[in-house]
Amino acid sequence: MHIGFTERLNMGFLRNQEEKLAARILRWQHEKQKMPMPPESEIRRHAGWIVDDAHRIAKERGGNLLDIMKELVNDFLKRK
Repeated sequence: MHIGFTERLNMGFLRNQEEKLAARILRWQHEKQKMPMPPESEIRRHAGWIVDDAHRIAKERGGNLLDIMKELVNDFLKRK
């Protein structure tokens, strides 16, 4: 299957929005748990990992991407 320019552009836009949302969830959880806020570069890197994992999990077992991302953020912060 060939993906055109517009489709790639839309996928990049959606991915960017997903990463921004994951970063907001990470920041919110840090504040909620009164944890020190890591540098923004670290937040963005972790947000990318969370989105990658959420997509993989959604593909394997189905489910709502937002719910999966929230669960992954909580699991990630528990390990810290």
